[in-house]
Amino acid sequence: MPIVSFSLNEKLIEEIDELQRGLGFSGRSETIRAGIRLLIADSREKEELKGKINAVLMLMHPKEEDSVVSEIKHEFEDVMATQLHNHLRENKCLDVFILEGSASRIKEMADLFRASGRMDYVKLIVA
Repeated sequence: MPIVSFSLNEKLIEEIDELQRGLGFSGRSETIRAGIRLLIADSREKEELKGKINAVLMLMHPKEEDSVVSEIKHEFEDVMATQLHNHLRENKCLDVFILEGSASRIKEMADLFRASGRMDYVKLIVA
């Protein structure tokens, strides 16, 4: 099996170690491989979406990134039915978007949030 090297900060390493212990993985590598498999499966599932869909998009981000959220969301008013914004602890925000429309537009919106590099969490759930 080829070896791939990459850098992680201490916080991520601690979280991987917690997952490893909590889920019973044999080591960090197996934990990371499982996470990568989940990401690939989720990506494939989203790529297969076509036509009109309903979805929920959840974001968690630092409060100071509200302007990024606002900028991106205004590009997608054609698929936004509802938005819920909530302030969390530690200057974090949660945004929940109820979406309806073209699968390609909804995927594009989620991808822009992911690609911004400023979101702590981005999850697209398709109904």
